[in-house]
Amino acid sequence: MPRDTLFYDGQCPLCSVEMKKLRQQAGQQIQLVDIHSLSPSPELPDKNALLRSLHLQKANGDLLQGIEANVAAWQHTRLGIFWRWLRWPVIKPLANFCYHYWAERRYQQLYPNPHPTSTGKD
Repeated sequence: MPRDTLFYDGQCPLCSVEMKKLRQQAGQQIQLVDIHSLSPSPELPDKNALLRSLHLQKANGDLLQGIEANVAAWQHTRLGIFWRWLRWPVIKPLANFCYHYWAERRYQQLYPNPHPTSTGKD
């Protein structure tokens, strides 16, 4: 049976800690894939885009990004209910802003000199 797949940056210490906790809570309900071990695929964004923001591919093929991917991943655990408030209409814009700000800073700190020839699918 197809499962949701979460793509994460295995070279990010904070991301790795969160994925360890998610794996402990969700078990086999979700597949966790380190972006650095991923082969290029026409169905997915390129490696650089995947590194900039969390992505989750639903079992039906739909692709979620950012805070939506994070909330969807945690729905596979008993703690999922505590993440749902991030989708409330009054909170969602601020949650999205904070996530994108944090994700961009994380990316710039971990990858300050991206390859200038890195275009298209990596």
